[in-house]
Amino acid sequence: MLDFPIWKKIWLWGLTLVAVAAAIPSLTTNTGFQWPEFLPDPEINLGLDLAGGSHILLEADPAQVADQRLENMEETVRSTMRGSVPESRIRIGDVSTANGELSFMLDDPADLDRARELLLPVMNGTGLVREWDLRVEDAQRMILTPTDDGIETAVDQAMESATEVVRKRIDSLGTREPTIIRQGDTRIVVQVPGLDDPDQLKALLGQTARLEFKMVDQSALPSDVAQGIAPLGSEIFPYAETSQFSGTSVAVRRLGGIRGDSLINAQQSFDPQTNEPVVSITFDQQGGSRFAQLSTQNVGRPFAIILDGNVLSTPVFNEPILGGSAQISGGFTVDTANNLAISLRSGALPVDLTVIEENTVSPELGADSIRKGMLAMLVGSAAVIALMIASYGRFGIYATAALLLNVLIILGIMAGLNTTLTLPGIAGFVLTIGAAVDANVLINERIREERKRGRRVVAAVENGYKEASRAIYDANITNFIAGVLLFLFGSGPVRGFAVVLVIGLFTSVFTAVVLTRMWVAGWLRKARPSDISL
Repeated sequence: MLDFPIWKKIWLWGLTLVAVAAAIPSLTTNTGFQWPEFLPDPEINLGLDLAGGSHILLEADPAQVADQRLENMEETVRSTMRGSVPESRIRIGDVSTANGELSFMLDDPADLDRARELLLPVMNGTGLVREWDLRVEDAQRMILTPTDDGIETAVDQAMESATEVVRKRIDSLGTREPTIIRQGDTRIVVQVPGLDDPDQLKALLGQTARLEFKMVDQSALPSDVAQGIAPLGSEIFPYAETSQFSGTSVAVRRLGGIRGDSLINAQQSFDPQTNEPVVSITFDQQGGSRFAQLSTQNVGRPFAIILDGNVLSTPVFNEPILGGSAQISGGFTVDTANNLAISLRSGALPVDLTVIEENTVSPELGADSIRKGMLAMLVGSAAVIALMIASYGRFGIYATAALLLNVLIILGIMAGLNTTLTLPGIAGFVLTIGAAVDANVLINERIREERKRGRRVVAAVENGYKEASRAIYDANITNFIAGVLLFLFGSGPVRGFAVVLVIGLFTSVFTAVVLTRMWVAGWLRKARPSDISL
């Protein structure tokens, strides 16, 4: 075990120096040290509790998902019954979405079997879960009821999609290592280190960015709209506060419009005529085709641009818009137009998210935590180093060098993996120092026992490392299992602690067992001592 050929020494020292070099950018962040530009510069990201930042807890309303499914199903049923050719059309009427169910009446009872056959693929959806139940009343009325499994699946998909949209929006801010995780069935935890303006974060995440283009119902009487009465097949939306018609409302056709989920790009720009901030949008091929069809069929008619349930404006289709591009105006500032463009590019949230909890950690508090954590680690390390040198002499010096390298290697690996260091992570550092020292204590005590049994120096050292390594490996395996479980089932600070713990287990074995053995073997080969002081 004490045989270290040249190639092995070069490999071990090379691995060590690379890991130590990776830690240098993180250690010299605020010192003015210029890292060579041609080299990669990995840095450890500080968590919310160390760098400061914003914490927000968002919650969705499952009832909104159910309402959206009903609206989508109504449009699907109308389209399915309409058919691709007039001859196959099934006429329906008295459509209702009351009580969370979709019901409609067949004009001809003879169409019942054909209608049931057309609805079967729609009811089953695309997965293995049956999403809708169908029953028939009075031989003509068909009623579709969402199943519990279907609603649960829809809510889960909506939350997964919402989590991804939130992630894209935060990434657009240029922040590093945000923590975005689901909590329970309907909540999302958002932590953004380094962002001390929670209002900006709330404005970005609180905007659903559900963009719709719907035709204005010109048959609606202004007096009825003012009283909230919409014609059959239409609905009323208020004008946005930034609109010149703020305080009033407009009636629009409920079905037949276009949604903003067909967008492929959105950019803040300026109107060439008024120089006002606007948002320029571009549809994908399918969306551009639908928008061209809508504008072609409604030349001379007004349409409403609706964002999150508020009408921004009601321009008129002066001519068909065939290029797949459009422009949204609505009294924006440059900042609000840019935020809207970010939201539209990231995609619309499938469900509204409400901020139910928020707090901000100041950078000063994070810096204080770092100082105290580092002080605790330095004091503990100094005490351990003094004890090791006093107890084991030269072997204590080897253990001290291994301890210092262990800390640097952990920092280098964390920087290379782009992990985040939290306050519990610093606690993991302290625990790792203890584990590394514990390994050296086991080795040195075992060597001491072997010498007391009368073994020669080389044999005592070799057996000491061999026998102690078994206990060290066993202890670290159990700790590794605990660390993995903490990482898999924990969240936030717990995972930060687990990351440092797991990395530290590997590095402590490497430095305390492998590196010190190489150093001791080199000293024994060179000095050939007749006795050792332990």
